[in-house]
Amino acid sequence: MIHAIVVVRGAAFAGAVFASALAASLPAAAMVGGAAPAGGGAGRAVVMLTGSHGTFCSGVALAPSLVLTAGHCVLPGADYKLIEFDAVRRPALKDISAIARHPEFDVNAVLRHQVTADVAVLRLATPSNLAAATLAPAGGAVAVGDRFTVAGYGVAARGDGKSGGTVRAATLAATGQPGSLQIRLVDPATRGERAGLGACTGDSGAPVFRDAEGTLVVIGVVSWSTGPNMSDGCGGLTGVTPLTRYRGWIVEQARKMGSLLQ
Repeated sequence: MIHAIVVVRGAAFAGAVFASALAASLPAAAMVGGAAPAGGGAGRAVVMLTGSHGTFCSGVALAPSLVLTAGHCVLPGADYKLIEFDAVRRPALKDISAIARHPEFDVNAVLRHQVTADVAVLRLATPSNLAAATLAPAGGAVAVGDRFTVAGYGVAARGDGKSGGTVRAATLAATGQPGSLQIRLVDPATRGERAGLGACTGDSGAPVFRDAEGTLVVIGVVSWSTGPNMSDGCGGLTGVTPLTRYRGWIVEQARKMGSLLQ
């Protein structure tokens, strides 16, 4: 499935669409299991996205007018907006002027929890006030047990749409056979055998951070989640698309959209 840069139409969003976005999502994932709100640190650059079909995802600002998210969060055929909150948590919708999905992205692979280039870059029509996160350098091996911070706007309990809309962060550990194609994270306290911390509805596209000598850098985005023991739901595995293979593409798309990344 090939996707070029798509210019988003300027249709207005109704209030009902905005409200429904807090209760619905695409297949991956928000941070269930009692994860704490993340007011600073990992949460400063996290954004919330909504679609005209009632979808709700997370993303991360890489520059004032540039957002990184999952490819399946911005599928063709819908309009998308960024939801920005002011100091007293009043939401405002910001226009997205362009979307680039990776040309190798396959939404069917995401549905099957299989490897695909589940990444997209968005250009905002006007700059946001968010802090910008830093992309991790190319390369960087991941080993079983390595710890990562995942921060997203998703729900705190599966099926509870009212709990979405707050940035929450959790520390998860790599499990299985992590590599440059896919990383699976788990709550180190539960190991996926019973419900624990993990991505859920609304956390698709959420950034996955690694601590690089005291600086949090983005190494991936959330693509999918499971319940305990590979069941349907949340609180088991958190599936991550690592960025190392796609970093050059992300930097190139950012340049085309007027943002220079290191």
